[in-house]
Amino acid sequence: MIKVEDIPLFANLDKRFHKSINEHIYIRKFSKNGIVFYEGDCSDYLHILLKGEVRLYKTSPKNSVIQIHRLKAPATIGEYACLERVAFPATCEFVSDSGVLGLLHFDKVMEYLKEPDFSLALLKSMTNKVMMLSSLLHKETILSSEAKVADLLLNELNIFHKMKNNEVASILNITPETLSRILSRFKREKIIDIQHHKVVIIDLEALHIVVEKNTLKACSDCLSKKKINCK
Repeated sequence: MIKVEDIPLFANLDKRFHKSINEHIYIRKFSKNGIVFYEGDCSDYLHILLKGEVRLYKTSPKNSVIQIHRLKAPATIGEYACLERVAFPATCEFVSDSGVLGLLHFDKVMEYLKEPDFSLALLKSMTNKVMMLSSLLHKETILSSEAKVADLLLNELNIFHKMKNNEVASILNITPETLSRILSRFKREKIIDIQHHKVVIIDLEALHIVVEKNTLKACSDCLSKKKINCK
């Protein structure tokens, strides 16, 4: 488990603050699928991820799940909700076993805000969350399902190796059937191959074209031209 003093938010604080944090932080342990908080819940605590991985997601009126992000320890969760004393805008759930969370009361957070290093670290953390939401908005409103899969293959190929298809589909906010269909099409076009249940990228340029043009058709046209040129 990560120590409080090793978390970026507290790393540059004086040792006396580390002692104070350890005395006032409340430790909670979670198993896989354990809910940290639900969308709409209120809390007087800043949540600090000390061990494990969580996912943040929203639920639509039709009960479909829209995943916002995944966070690995060390990380802070719910900074805005804590500072503004408002309800959490999303649900937080552990996706790993043996998760550990630290809860720091609002009063202590406000006390530490007097320290410039803490304030700067908290600002950086919140800025990163804004960038994360901006990236999510782009992917959900601009990218097609094909482009989202291609983008994930380019940037986080290891996810396809360590997660099941339904988990990967959840990250992309598409159905498992859609993911399987897209991977099969990529394989037919010889953009990827699947060997021993692992995805292998064959044509890196083709994946970039799918993301840039936002469709597999543009890539298919390029591949057809390549075949003609080869003849």
